[in-house]
Amino acid sequence: MPLRLRPNDPTFYDLFTESANHLVDGARILAELLGSTAGSGLSASQQIAVQMKDAEHAADETTHSIIRRVNSTFVTPFDREDIYRLASDLDDVMDFMEEAVDTVHLFNLDWLPEEVAEQIEVLQRAAQLTAETMPRLRTMKDLAEYWIEINRLENTGDAVHRRIIAKLFSGEYDALTVMKLKTVVDLLEAAIDAFEHVANTVEQIAVKES
Repeated sequence: MPLRLRPNDPTFYDLFTESANHLVDGARILAELLGSTAGSGLSASQQIAVQMKDAEHAADETTHSIIRRVNSTFVTPFDREDIYRLASDLDDVMDFMEEAVDTVHLFNLDWLPEEVAEQIEVLQRAAQLTAETMPRLRTMKDLAEYWIEINRLENTGDAVHRRIIAKLFSGEYDALTVMKLKTVVDLLEAAIDAFEHVANTVEQIAVKES
């Protein structure tokens, strides 16, 4: 087995954990969004959009910290390209969640299909799992259960998304409402898909390091 030179510096693992914790915050804000569209008024929706924008900026700062660390570190804990990819994948999740919240606000939506709660539950579960998994990159142990569960959650998200789309195109809603709501649920679906990209990258890293 070839000798691998790997630093003991925990900074990268801490930063990936920090990045994943931002996603936990983002998913929590998404859950609050449901309440804002259940009669709390547009001012509440606007406040939540501001909260999410702040969370997205904080996530961006962590992503930039990871990139700066890679660029200034001679020996990284695993392949540089994988570090870049994982940082980007985590950032994509937050970007899609933030865009979904901002779209609800910009479209002045005062309600969402009840099935959106299921999409948000999937995102909350995926975010929590990701935050719990990032520290385990240090040992590369017990990671398989992560990508298996994320894949299961992504399949659940796909099924929920199909149900919502079928409902939107049932003829019950006018075309403009369908367009607005579809934009939101498609962004939430994209966030769920982005979690699968995170899991795939984690799997690739684990395979290379095994």
